[in-house]
Amino acid sequence: MSGIRIEEAELRIVRLPLLKPFTISTGTMHDKIFPLLILRGEGLEGYAESVVDPLPDYLEETIAGGMELLREVYLPQFLGKRFTHPNALDPILSPWRGHYMTKAVVEMAFYDLFAKARNEPLQTYLGGEGNHVDVGVSLGIMSIDETIAKTQEHLDQGYKRIKLKIMPGHDVKLIEAIRARFPDCPLSVDANGAYSLGDMKIMRALDCFRLNYIEQPLAYDDLHDHATLQKEIITPICLDESIRTVAHARKALQTDAMRVINIKVGRVGGFGEARHIHDLAEAFSVPVWCGGMLESGVGRAHNIHLSTLRNFKKPGDTSSASRYFPRDIIHERLETKNGQMPVPQGAGIGVTLDWDFLETVTLTKESFKA
Repeated sequence: MSGIRIEEAELRIVRLPLLKPFTISTGTMHDKIFPLLILRGEGLEGYAESVVDPLPDYLEETIAGGMELLREVYLPQFLGKRFTHPNALDPILSPWRGHYMTKAVVEMAFYDLFAKARNEPLQTYLGGEGNHVDVGVSLGIMSIDETIAKTQEHLDQGYKRIKLKIMPGHDVKLIEAIRARFPDCPLSVDANGAYSLGDMKIMRALDCFRLNYIEQPLAYDDLHDHATLQKEIITPICLDESIRTVAHARKALQTDAMRVINIKVGRVGGFGEARHIHDLAEAFSVPVWCGGMLESGVGRAHNIHLSTLRNFKKPGDTSSASRYFPRDIIHERLETKNGQMPVPQGAGIGVTLDWDFLETVTLTKESFKA
């Protein structure tokens, strides 16, 4: 094929209310606020949402900075040009340092558009296989009784892994209670970087509960201390925030700073880098899984397609959208059954925007033409 010309772009800030607040070690979220990018060309549309937050509480990027970079740098260089392959975007994206989440939203929207131009599912273009992916759930910080009740509810629904958010003061007693009630439950914890090596006593205590992994226990930008910690505990460390490029992944794997990787396509700059990290981890015999950022159906669909690659051997966070939102911005219902999420069918990511509802949750809208 001769590629596709990007003729127009639409950039929105969307605010989706959550069914209930979601709390992690860095704070509580009541609404999901995110940039939504729509690329148009030759009668087709490609969709992607950015996982960047309003404030730099997950990583350094912010919505305000990402929007300015899109307006002033990326979109002017894309519009009116024809691209024969998603890799052709690299010369435009790569010269600029950091801002992986903002780079990702451009690349992901183009991947959707490109797959639609080829009239094939994104899964096929990525090299994935299968018609469903195994999924688990991520439970925010709540009381021990509430956590037990929610764990039971989701195990009854067939979810294949329970991940609990932890933070100092809400860790060992919680996991002790969950393990006592659910001795054989596939269980992991996620600290979002809330601990340090000074908390080794807590880490060793968590090491006794047969966890699948401890996710991002230490600082978001520290591979060295994670390598030190991994030498002291048996439970595999899984890194999330610390891995934004294949170079980060290589250094972490070579130093045994992790034994599982959480790949979020929106965190690592897009599908190109996600596949490089996936392939590198496979070469090291290290399994990967797909994390979530409370995405709407657009981001969730991207994650599902990515999760069909062969080294995604652990259940991801692509659970039912109805767990988070009273209504989604897409028509299709992305819902699990017995712990498995069907891969959306059709060209591209396989979902369509509910334009009427999208208008009601759009805070700002900008249009750009070649």
